[in-house]
Amino acid sequence: MFSRHDSQPRQTLITAFVAWKALLLAIALGSAVAPSYDTSTTLMLQRNESDISLVTRLTRWDALYFTQSARRGYVFEQEWAFNAGLPLVVSGLIRVARLLGFEGDETGASEAAFSIMVAHVAHLFAALMLYELTIKLFARPRLAFLSALLHILSPAGLFLSAPYAESLCAFFSFAGYYVLASASNSTKGSLPWVTAQILAGAIFGLATASRSNGLLNGLPFAVECLMILPTLLASPTSLKNIAALFGSVTGGLLVATGSVVPQALAWLRYCSGASGARAWCERTVPSIYSFVQEHYWSVGLFRYWTLSNVPLFILAAPVLGLLMVSGWEVINRPSGLTRSPTAEKQRQGQSGTKSVLVGSMAAAQLLLAALAITTYHVQIITRIASGYAVWYWWVAGCLLDHGANGKRRDVGGKVVTFSVMYAMIQGVLFSSFLPPA
Repeated sequence: MFSRHDSQPRQTLITAFVAWKALLLAIALGSAVAPSYDTSTTLMLQRNESDISLVTRLTRWDALYFTQSARRGYVFEQEWAFNAGLPLVVSGLIRVARLLGFEGDETGASEAAFSIMVAHVAHLFAALMLYELTIKLFARPRLAFLSALLHILSPAGLFLSAPYAESLCAFFSFAGYYVLASASNSTKGSLPWVTAQILAGAIFGLATASRSNGLLNGLPFAVECLMILPTLLASPTSLKNIAALFGSVTGGLLVATGSVVPQALAWLRYCSGASGARAWCERTVPSIYSFVQEHYWSVGLFRYWTLSNVPLFILAAPVLGLLMVSGWEVINRPSGLTRSPTAEKQRQGQSGTKSVLVGSMAAAQLLLAALAITTYHVQIITRIASGYAVWYWWVAGCLLDHGANGKRRDVGGKVVTFSVMYAMIQGVLFSSFLPPA
């Protein structure tokens, strides 16, 4: 199966990426045969409903907010629910393009087109980065290849092509973990190790600036702090222990900057010296993000637990199940991914540091599933799960399991079938401005 891919895995992944994107974009364009459910896109872009273009077909739902924020910044309060990472990247590219003579319009079409380009590039880079991360952690090329391929075929589908931030968040998340994995053999508290902690935290901060669930990437730093504290308390004057704690704390704080900085800017705009300040300004933690999610989208603990939302929980159940089963299995046996579960000759296990890192990633995935069930609009799990590596590894491991009964391999095959079918069906619905989003 892999003989023709082993020699050039990256080129094969790029080819698969192009083919898959071509199929999804063809589906998006094909959906133009029927009128869209909503006219927000054509009103914003000042186009006819009969317009057949990828910009029109992919600028749906939240993409409207991202493109408008890229065009003229945050104007309305509810727009602060959509992180600034993608709009800032796109607006920067637009400015560079204009310096080179590009002339756009004032409708947001240029921003939408650039956002689509950024989403595609980020998705490709995320897949390649996942491949490199998997090699770094497990030294299993076939596991790495399949994991990256699964990310390409993610059930997130067109959300990784449209003006959405999922692909950017995935790329920065995988890149941050790659930095941590690269330093796993360095002595804890050494300059290379501390530098890696800080650099990874900064990269994770960019993931958080793209999507708020990027905050979960702070979990490895919290785990490191808990592991360092006993040693530091035993030897409080040890420079190496102090440096290790400094690196982990600084890295963790940098993860949060992607969320804290926008909140601070919003506070300065709406609360500092403003007359008639909004209610959220008086809260103990004055977060505009939490307020607008709660006020405009009714996001909050158990708020989504209504009878009318039962179909959405059912729709999200396959991905939630994947996240929980894979996360639980890996957190209990993080070294299991270094080999096929039924291999006769086991590979040498991971270093303790790598096992802790993989376990932390699995714990973050479990926490994401718990938040989706209790707090988020649960249906978004099919797209935000795209930035979490553990379930890709688990499914790839199932596909590589050559056990006698073949049950795990069958499970892996069914997951692939589900991902492809879900992405294609969702592509038709999304490009027609139909839920779920």
